[in-house]
Amino acid sequence: MDLEIKKNLTSNWFRLLQDAICADILNLEKSKTKFETTEWKRNQSKDEGGGEYRILKNGKIFDKVGVNFSKVYGKFPKKFQENILGAKSDPRFWASGISVVMHMKNPLIPAMHFNTRYICTTKQWFGGGMDVTPSKKDDLEKKDFHKILKKMCDRHNKNYYKKYKKWCDRYFYLHHRKEARGIGGIFFDYKNDNFEKDFTFVRDVGVTFQILFNKIIRNKFKKKWSIHDKETQYLKRGKYIEFNLLHDRGTKFGLQTGGNVEGILMSLPPLAKWK
Repeated sequence: MDLEIKKNLTSNWFRLLQDAICADILNLEKSKTKFETTEWKRNQSKDEGGGEYRILKNGKIFDKVGVNFSKVYGKFPKKFQENILGAKSDPRFWASGISVVMHMKNPLIPAMHFNTRYICTTKQWFGGGMDVTPSKKDDLEKKDFHKILKKMCDRHNKNYYKKYKKWCDRYFYLHHRKEARGIGGIFFDYKNDNFEKDFTFVRDVGVTFQILFNKIIRNKFKKKWSIHDKETQYLKRGKYIEFNLLHDRGTKFGLQTGGNVEGILMSLPPLAKWK
């Protein structure tokens, strides 16, 4: 398949998924609160793509939720070429993706994160995943979340769930605190086995995230919570911030390649605390 067709297929899917997820969020909110939409360009002086990030704040259900689409291209600076797959011999790149981060008003509902992307250098690959970060333990929710993820992965390959869950557990880990960020999920990168099959899997990951966040929120958004629950959530958010600023590769990649700062940092919650 022609590379330009692959780029169009993937970027169009990520844009479509952004619209679908935002529609789901507004349907859950059922309030006057709307998304604030910001379009941005990677380089104002020449065409290097850009994107659109949408943020909804102070809703009935969401304290803050961001849904970011990007399609960028250009050349990696020399200091990055050694560390990027396929960029050593040719610094040109193209990348498109979607990322979503949800911070909830009700502290009994976990924070949720999802992203998928397609990157082209002299190599091409998919990456992404999703994970859930509760501030209050819920074993039934955890079991159901992983059961749905495994079922989705098994539709594509019986080895995916075990492999990508383990990768997620390793990745979303706060080394300085020696603890996991949340209850895990799946994470994958450098996926380039077969474009058609990989793209089908990536689309299924996106649709499954829609199913999961709708189910988790609808199960809990009416449940009563206490001030103690909210304080616990604020402390958990502090650790969430630590991970995103200290360890997250996507945050570093975006900031180091001229991405939109506000769009990249949309993952940070509106309010957090530390002991």
